[in-house]
Amino acid sequence: MVSLKDIVPAAQNTINTQFILLEKERLSKEGQERTCLALVADETASVHFQLWGTECDAFEPGDIIRLTNGIFSYDRKNLVLRAGKRGKAEKVGEFTMTFVETPNMSEIRWGPDPNNSKKLVQEAVLSPYSRIFPAHP
Repeated sequence: MVSLKDIVPAAQNTINTQFILLEKERLSKEGQERTCLALVADETASVHFQLWGTECDAFEPGDIIRLTNGIFSYDRKNLVLRAGKRGKAEKVGEFTMTFVETPNMSEIRWGPDPNNSKKLVQEAVLSPYSRIFPAHP
């Protein structure tokens, strides 16, 4: 299994990892499909995790989720981790997992690797904060 700090954007379903769901945004619609964005983390980093359809109801804050064949890529200019069509997210426990909220891998700007144009490397941190939801007054 890969640690969240080691994931890199790519158009391939190759990420196998495990994390805890910290926060979940309200549901929204994308075409006919329901979606919601969540903040998830492991002991090395956090990332925005996009839930689709029944996944939105299947997971709650505190759930420990194992992702098999996940993908870390852009969706509407947002960098998100998701199961995609070939991957699978399943609940494997709850509440007992060490985690950190920074760095947030979705809030890092990525650019081409000067040594390999087919790979991306970290260029800059866009935000030092890992919250995906705006503060409410």
